[in-house]
Amino acid sequence: MNATPSATSRSTADLAARAAELDAADPLAAYREEFQLEAAPGVSAYLDGNSLGRPLKATSTAVERFITQEWGGRLIQGWTHDGQGGDGGRTGGWMDWPTDLGDLLGRVALGAGAGQTVVADSTTVLFYKLARAAVAAGRAAGHDEVRDEIVADTDNFPTDRFVLEGIAAETGARLRWIETDPAAGITPEQVTAAVGPRTALATFSHVAYRSGHLADAAAITAAVHDAGALVLWDLSHSVGSVPLALDEWGADLAVGCTYKYLNGGPGAPAFAYLAHRHQGVLRQPIQGWMGHADPFAMGRGYQPDPGVRQLVSGTPPIVSMVPVRAGLEQLQRAGIDAVRRKSVLLTGYALDLADELLTPHGVQIATPRDPADRGGHLTVRTGSSGVDFREATTRLWGAGVVPDFRAPDGIRIGLAPLSTSFGEVLDGMLALQQIVRNP
Repeated sequence: MNATPSATSRSTADLAARAAELDAADPLAAYREEFQLEAAPGVSAYLDGNSLGRPLKATSTAVERFITQEWGGRLIQGWTHDGQGGDGGRTGGWMDWPTDLGDLLGRVALGAGAGQTVVADSTTVLFYKLARAAVAAGRAAGHDEVRDEIVADTDNFPTDRFVLEGIAAETGARLRWIETDPAAGITPEQVTAAVGPRTALATFSHVAYRSGHLADAAAITAAVHDAGALVLWDLSHSVGSVPLALDEWGADLAVGCTYKYLNGGPGAPAFAYLAHRHQGVLRQPIQGWMGHADPFAMGRGYQPDPGVRQLVSGTPPIVSMVPVRAGLEQLQRAGIDAVRRKSVLLTGYALDLADELLTPHGVQIATPRDPADRGGHLTVRTGSSGVDFREATTRLWGAGVVPDFRAPDGIRIGLAPLSTSFGEVLDGMLALQQIVRNP
């Protein structure tokens, strides 16, 4: 059920009153004040939190403290010294941050037990590491048949598709593409029909970056496993917005970013999940000293860490992890289930407004209406309105309303439950209505 009943003719005052009621009843409303809202005084509606989250006030404090006390105060000792007596090897210092922060992320947002998640690199790099390791395992000796096929869908995020094309070129693997509807997303039935005895890896986004379609991860994972293959989930558009259950799903591999709903900031490090059962079996291709079993041995030959730390290659982005931790600590306090409840209300409310304000002018909705089938954002398309939505996005930005445009003709409305108010959604949709009515 959506947040407000459909209507055909309500005054702006009536719409504003309804938005105010929803904001007043919002149990997460207080978290909005933890963000640096005053830093963007010209923005009346920020509807792009699924691309880049707002900064937290706590982030500024944490970064300043890190620079002056931890970096400035401990200097090089910070890598192996926790400031409380811990010293040597990997005991409490920055060396432990990739796995410590990974465990926090797994516990708060991924449904993943300890020792399976690291924070490091970019999503692209970690996606390559895991996909390449899975393909190598599929081609290794010992299988009854060589597994030399990668299954993916045509509307997955471009970077994922491009990386897979590169891996196929490197290894001679075959790419099997599933044609998906950009207004919908990947289904278990499509996956079942595509995977087979030659499949090494199947990879999909949990929430489709265009439509916001929420995939049935448990059923898809089971279908891939029934074919004897591994599955790699891209969680970039779901982590921090949709409850995840990687361990429960039986997921093999997963990646995602931290600068969207986790508010880690532009260029924030990504995360990778490697299930316990694959540690010591899969071997990622970018072998660096930080992933060595004993990084300070500085000896000959590479011996990977037996755990998830083998996914780390070079020096971890320590300073950039500080905002990620602040975002995760806020999410831990709010609770992912409460965040999801508000997300469903926000997207339902936005869909109702789209029906009332936009579709009468020919705009199309390209997002599933069932809350069980959608993530935290929705997309509207030009349809028969005749409006150039790329130009419309520029006009909206100039008016202080910030969604984003996705080719060929979609405006994507990203609703971050901890920072987005219902009033913002109304302001944004009213502004878009004015453009649609007066192109």
